Amino acid sequence: MITNTNGTAVRPAAESGVFRIGGDLPVNRLGFGTMRLTGPGVWGEPADRAEAVRVLRRAVELGVTFIDTADSYGPFTAEQLIREALHPYADDLVIATKGGLTRQGPGAWLPVSRPEYLRQQVELSLRHLGLERIDLYQLHRIDPQVPLADQLGALAELRDAGKIRHIGLSEVSVAELEEARAITEIVSVQNMYNLAERRSEDVLTYAEANGIGFIPWFPIATGQLARPGGPLDAVAKEYEATPSQLALAWLLRRSPVLLPIPGTSSVAHVEENIGAARIRLSDSAYQSLVNAV
Repeated sequence: MITNTNGTAVRPAAESGVFRIGGDLPVNRLGFGTMRLTGPGVWGEPADRAEAVRVLRRAVELGVTFIDTADSYGPFTAEQLIREALHPYADDLVIATKGGLTRQGPGAWLPVSRPEYLRQQVELSLRHLGLERIDLYQLHRIDPQVPLADQLGALAELRDAGKIRHIGLSEVSVAELEEARAITEIVSVQNMYNLAERRSEDVLTYAEANGIGFIPWFPIATGQLARPGGPLDAVAKEYEATPSQLALAWLLRRSPVLLPIPGTSSVAHVEENIGAARIRLSDSAYQSLVNAV
């Protein structure tokens, strides 16, 4: 572990600021997403399981207190890796998982959110993660074949039973978010959002107005924004940073409710990504990044 001259641990993720999920779960805003810890097509084991374990441990060493995963990553591979790497968990570590997408093979995803299925998946996630309660459980996709009240009703019952602490949604519109909030409390939303993909701007605005955490997946556009010679290079040179760091720094500045979760299967890349928490963009640099894409 890297330490300062006074012997204290270096935890750069702590410099990203704090957001309280549901008002009672404080997390450092720059987190870690686990989808890329699995095999090709988000299917099966990683090529190097030992490195995946090291990545998770290094993320926490560097101050990450929010890890996002899902039962469908593998499936279950990512949850099991988290337990192997980090259990027993630190008191300040919040693990969010998701259910409601089934897998038929590499790259194949099908929404299924019948109440009995969600109840099964929550129980399995508790077992695989080694938890008695999941702090944040997110409906991975709304199932169009099942009334939303039934889907969220099942999760609310599990929350009342003490198996879930808070409920979130993934890939929803403002209208769907409003409908869901009329059924039960929703504390987070997870939509694709990054410097190059901002179609969920209205959802972010709604989340800000209502104190809802917004977890942007693909925060660096799966590498599109990080490639050498890409649109962020000029500002990256000015800040002596990498393009991916700037893409993350932009998100951290864009809104205090944004909780970026960059994922990687490499220790070197997790160290690079978390270094973004220390970048403070000027007004002109912030706008330059917007203009660049």
